[in-house]
Amino acid sequence: MDFASIIGIVGCFAVVIWAIMFGGTISQFIDIPSIAIVFGGGFLATIIRFPLNGLGAAVGAGVKVGFMSRGMNPRDMVEEIVRLAEIVRKNGPLGLENADVSDPGLAKGAQYIADGYELDFIRESMERERDLTLTRLTQGKRFYKALADSAPAFGMIGTLVGLVQMLAGMDDPSAIGPAMAVALLTTLYGALVSNVVCLPLCDKFDDKLETEEINQTLLIDGICQIRENKSPALIKEMLLAYLPEKARASLADAA
Repeated sequence: MDFASIIGIVGCFAVVIWAIMFGGTISQFIDIPSIAIVFGGGFLATIIRFPLNGLGAAVGAGVKVGFMSRGMNPRDMVEEIVRLAEIVRKNGPLGLENADVSDPGLAKGAQYIADGYELDFIRESMERERDLTLTRLTQGKRFYKALADSAPAFGMIGTLVGLVQMLAGMDDPSAIGPAMAVALLTTLYGALVSNVVCLPLCDKFDDKLETEEINQTLLIDGICQIRENKSPALIKEMLLAYLPEKARASLADAA
């Protein structure tokens, strides 16, 4: 679990709720027409930009990027690849069939080697999978960026609707309150959805795209070097280029 996202989102809403409770009640800030305009209208305006068959994947990508674990870091992946290279050096490619590999992509690459696939096939297959993964992440980011744009826009639309209703009902004092609630609460809802959920997730997508591209390229290079039967020491030296300077020194000290 990515606790930073959970702490941030829950904390933001907790601060807002505390401020509400400090001077009023929660019920004052719950308005069904405002919710329908911002959440319903914002979501429907967002899905206009995407095919229906890709919506589930886009929403799911946001959940994974925002709240799930980030997977193996580059240093651990280098150590894992070197360990697999040592297995091949001692037991041959078939030794990888029983190797315990924690990363799914690395496990697939090890299986390719154990099955005796050619180097070109392995590289093309893994590069295709990397590109598809990055494409899915990009689509997910586009969805949440579109939602971040739509929510405040529909907050403004709701504000205009509420103001028109308020001005049209000036002769009826009982209608002014509900109309003003729509006018103000839609802006509040739109700002919260955009700034607390969607825009932070877009930044998470940027970080995930960069990390995933580095990890996947590192993985592909490592698997191809094992397939070419390079020595574990040489593979490690080549893959250290993917790590930041501090991580390289730490890995060298551990060795």
